[in-house]
Amino acid sequence: MLLRFASMAQSFAQERRLALSAVRRACALTDSVFNKLVKNETLTKGDKSPVTVGDYAAQALISSMLARGFPDDPIVGEEDAKDLRVEEGRALRERIVELANEAIVAPLVEGDDGAWGIGPGQAKTTAELLDAIDRGNHEGGRTGRMWTIDPIDGTKGFLRGEQYAVCVSLLVDAQVQLGIIGCPNLPLDMSNPDGPRGSIFVAVRGQGCYQLPITGPQTETRVTMPAFTPSTLNTLESVEAAHSSHSTTETISNVLGITKPPLRMDSQAKYGCLARGDGGLYLRMPTGVGYREKIWDHAPGSLLVEEAGGIVTDSRGQPLDFGLGRTLGENFGVIAAGKEVHSAVLAAVQQAASTKAKV
Repeated sequence: MLLRFASMAQSFAQERRLALSAVRRACALTDSVFNKLVKNETLTKGDKSPVTVGDYAAQALISSMLARGFPDDPIVGEEDAKDLRVEEGRALRERIVELANEAIVAPLVEGDDGAWGIGPGQAKTTAELLDAIDRGNHEGGRTGRMWTIDPIDGTKGFLRGEQYAVCVSLLVDAQVQLGIIGCPNLPLDMSNPDGPRGSIFVAVRGQGCYQLPITGPQTETRVTMPAFTPSTLNTLESVEAAHSSHSTTETISNVLGITKPPLRMDSQAKYGCLARGDGGLYLRMPTGVGYREKIWDHAPGSLLVEEAGGIVTDSRGQPLDFGLGRTLGENFGVIAAGKEVHSAVLAAVQQAASTKAKV
């Protein structure tokens, strides 16, 4: 039994160390970008959502570190470097290279390892950083190891100076084994909103969920979901109604008898808050036909909640399937809640859907 426990504790230990270091550096990078540049330098995607230079620089940083530590592992990332390789992208490209290298050559701190290609004297060339971004072009799938990167999840929250997250996960045969979410603007304790900010959440399957500060001594605190009843729940949901139907959530809350107002914030920071008990229920309900959730938007957070004692499913009660490619397939929504209330929430979701269908 002791040997089995030791083996379990060592499982994915090196991956955990590297990914924590990468997320911590990416959080510092994105925070710096916000303070210096975010109001002036943005790139517009085809879907017209704002993407800052921090998105590209953070993906370049994280991907380059993963390439050094685990060169054979593919990456499913949000960004690609196509727009940066053309002459029209030159100014943006140069700034991204500058920002990424500032983060890469920053002095080593607790938890870092120079073998990962970071620290003084380890600046990368433009070609190396563009190639690092493009390593995120993997199409996903059912088998093998692969990483997901969401360099700035919650772009609008980032632009407002509110909640956003840097998210990394490791999947093995379509099952999330490691999930890390860095939240630079999130208080370490939500009951003390004016206290220290900057939280990282990390979970390895079978090893629990932990919170630690982004800066300073890397003291980890295990977090678990408290036992809620439907009457004591409050919901966590997106700020943007376009991301999750607020009206559907309100109907579900009425069915459950929830009276507390929802806690709205951008990004997978909601998963971290759920895991540590800031809310009892996270709902992301479909807003329309055709939208497909991306795996990088839910892989890290789903493991955090599960390791904190919760359950994450779609609105049918089925586990999220991370083996379909870069998306979760047909949009059935996401329900994350404590094990004591998940079945009641699922029933309320299905009742609300049935009522809506009759209208």
